[in-house]
Amino acid sequence: MSDVSFIERLLDGVEVEWKPFGEIGEFIRGNGLQKKDFIENGFPAVHYGQIYTKYGLFAEKTFTFVSEELAAKLRKARKNDLLLATTSENDEDVVKPLAWLGQDVAISGDMMLFRHEQNVKYLAYFIQTATFQNEKRKYISGAKVRRVSSSNLAKIAVPIPCPENPEKSLQIQAEIVRILDAFTSLTAELTAELTARKKQYNYYRDKLLSFEEGEVEWKPLGDIARVRRGASPRPISKYITEDESGIPWIKIGDTKPGTKFITSTAQRVTVEGSKKSRVLNPGDFVISNSMSFGRPYILAIRGAIHDGWAAISDFDEILDSSFLYHFLSSDMVSNYWASKINSGSVSNLNADIIKTLLVPVPSITEQKEIATILDKFDTLTSSITEGLPREIELRQKQYEYYRDLLLSFPKPDEQAA
Repeated sequence: MSDVSFIERLLDGVEVEWKPFGEIGEFIRGNGLQKKDFIENGFPAVHYGQIYTKYGLFAEKTFTFVSEELAAKLRKARKNDLLLATTSENDEDVVKPLAWLGQDVAISGDMMLFRHEQNVKYLAYFIQTATFQNEKRKYISGAKVRRVSSSNLAKIAVPIPCPENPEKSLQIQAEIVRILDAFTSLTAELTAELTARKKQYNYYRDKLLSFEEGEVEWKPLGDIARVRRGASPRPISKYITEDESGIPWIKIGDTKPGTKFITSTAQRVTVEGSKKSRVLNPGDFVISNSMSFGRPYILAIRGAIHDGWAAISDFDEILDSSFLYHFLSSDMVSNYWASKINSGSVSNLNADIIKTLLVPVPSITEQKEIATILDKFDTLTSSITEGLPREIELRQKQYEYYRDLLLSFPKPDEQAA
């Protein structure tokens, strides 16, 4: 109720009219700019692909430049134009907006600018709403490359407060933008904090795991643990079961990057199927040997693993599991895997390669002390149930809720109902 009251106070009795984009501005398509045209210094330029990879929701400076001669031939956006990437490989990204707040900038093809008299950030925020996204999907075409034409974008309506009074309308738009900016600023601060903490974690992990020569003994992993490849019963569909007595079937798809443990699975296999696979116990490790190769996980459940995994077990008396997890997650180990995969002689991270990895073996007490320190950093930087990633997720959901609330004005047919 308080949210509704706030919106009512913000509007102060004025009407909101839903107007098609085509009635409030003009779409102008970019032209001619290619990535090979970029130079170190010159006229600022934006390529459509950078809207996905380089920019957030708004910007006033570019990452790239073109020659003055080429710029003279290109379409140019100016301050308060809305830049839109009109092609993408997926439906979610197509028509990703960039509110341009800087001086004149050259733009490429496969994007367009929208020239208007509204608050550009207001329009950019609106394009992110569920309302716009649902409307956009009606007009997406193309198979491999997804696109939306300017003629179809022109049909989508946007809420404009009191359009008959442009000054008042811009004041209301600016207040909505101010509120949403506050949410995005908080998320940006948390994201920057997370980046800093990840760097700190990586620094301390590598420092704590970099032992002086002769300080500890380094042993091949295959000498101190049992390393085996996974196995899949064939055909797997024959052995998948919904019976609760089945054995959890652990696939790479059951994992999330940044998580330490595998706690559940989407499918189970029959007992017969598990006998044709590789069954592991809680505390054992799996390492992906092809997709995202080298990423380690600790099992929190008993389960069967398919042949996309390698298994590490039987190391309890020599290695602390958390210490081993942080070591396997380190840059030095990632670089070692990469050197083997890129050698040209192998195409995946097989068990024989994993066995050759040299592992430092300090005392169990020292391993536990190191692991305790790194566990705290890991929770802060990677946990999806606590720590900064969880906080960022909650703030993002809060922002999305208020964004859609502030920009979901009743349409005429809804008001009549």
